[in-house]
Amino acid sequence: MTNGQESEKRRSSRREAAEERISAPEAMRSAIEQLTQLLGRAPESVSALKPTDEGWEAQVEVLELERIPQTTSVMAGYRVVLDPVGNLLAYERGRRYTRAQVDRGSR
Repeated sequence: MTNGQESEKRRSSRREAAEERISAPEAMRSAIEQLTQLLGRAPESVSALKPTDEGWEAQVEVLELERIPQTTSVMAGYRVVLDPVGNLLAYERGRRYTRAQVDRGSR
């Protein structure tokens, strides 16, 4: 196969993959639904979502431990990896923090 044919084949397969990829709102819903099934509690928000070569990656915030007052409740951020059609491939809990805690940026 010539170099021109190879690059056209790669462009064609990228277009096909993009057509099979679910939309961002669908990816957010899929991440929330599947993480809820695994953890047994509903996430509170999706704080980040980005397309990747493998599909989608989301950052999902989950209430881990409810306390009174609510500002002392323990939250956790989960990194969720989805394939292009929205199936969960992996998840990982990142940092835990109290609800009242404010990010101060990276140092």
